[in-house]
Amino acid sequence: MSQALKGIRIIDMTHNQAGPACAQILGFLGADVIKLEEPKGGDVARTNLRDQANTDSLFFLFFNANKRSLTLNLKTDDGKALFKKVIEQSDVLLENFGPGALDRLGLGYDTLSKLNPRLIYATIKGFGTYGPYSGFKSFEPIAQAMGGAMCVTGFPENPPTYVFPAIGDSGTGMHMAIGILAALEQRHATGKGQHVEVSMQDAVVNLVRVSLRDHQRFGKPPARVGNQLGRTVPGTTYPCAPGGPNDYAYIFAQPQMWPAVIKTLGQPELADDPRFKTAETRWENRAALDAIVAAWTRQRTKHEVLRLMGEAGVPSGACLDTGEVLNDPHLRARDMIVDVDYPTRGTYQTVGCPIKLSDSPAEVTRPPQLGEHTDALLSTLCGVSPDDLKRLHDTGVV
Repeated sequence: MSQALKGIRIIDMTHNQAGPACAQILGFLGADVIKLEEPKGGDVARTNLRDQANTDSLFFLFFNANKRSLTLNLKTDDGKALFKKVIEQSDVLLENFGPGALDRLGLGYDTLSKLNPRLIYATIKGFGTYGPYSGFKSFEPIAQAMGGAMCVTGFPENPPTYVFPAIGDSGTGMHMAIGILAALEQRHATGKGQHVEVSMQDAVVNLVRVSLRDHQRFGKPPARVGNQLGRTVPGTTYPCAPGGPNDYAYIFAQPQMWPAVIKTLGQPELADDPRFKTAETRWENRAALDAIVAAWTRQRTKHEVLRLMGEAGVPSGACLDTGEVLNDPHLRARDMIVDVDYPTRGTYQTVGCPIKLSDSPAEVTRPPQLGEHTDALLSTLCGVSPDDLKRLHDTGVV
């Protein structure tokens, strides 16, 4: 079946995580993603955090599936000329360079939009291209700090806490994917491209809006509450057998689920306990109730808790460690964990496409080796002859 974004060509000039994650998910959805890299070294993620010699890092491989690699030295006249020919035939340029980097090369939005008025010029920056912080650089923890996420995460007795899921990096990438799709849709009506911008700080702020709501409800910054979700009990993590560091399950029972909870616990007499008669009294006596629930969960594995509570209609989740996620049968069945073979590494496990389209299912293809598709792309898109390709290689342009 034809894929949803078939016929859309994206030039991915990004590195590390936010931009590559954006381009990869668009590639999963069928876009032709061309990863444009420097001839020497390419994306720094190829070697950063490398776990094996003589192959690209898993960090790189996790964010660059479903792409082709084109190498060009944009500091050369030939490189710029070829780049402009590629841009003339592309739909989206995605970049996350430092502020003003492409403008200094003469490849900023004003220049390229004149060259290709239909171009979507997508920019990811730590703090955007305008505003008081626009000249500052950012990384994941900086975005979390400046977006308000750290101050609402963790336990009250501990400092503001960094969360490891990359809401600043991959979260920004997903926001940018939405922006690109919106700009492509508008182009259908106007025939014109536009500049799309997402900052990492903005993306994190969007993800902490519930805490911003609570600040206005109560007139002060929300306190850190650890794993407790609201005033619901049960509504936190509970220890499970056999008692390892990740042997926990989360149970979140809304008030109407209380009868199902006590039935599952095997303690129907709790229905008559005045401490637990209402949602409010359960909250007031949460220490006692949490102890009862924990005594039950300690006798069962987290997967048993998941099954028993789930079958009773009570939301619960086993706290899966990373190895369990990689081998989870449900995720495998949904193609969220897939096996990929890479020439210099062999088979590794990676994450598939979380967006499921009934008429155009995603297929994960392996990431490209550095410059793997350069000759074919320059020949096809730019009409470069074999003799000229040899010259470009010899002079370091590609």
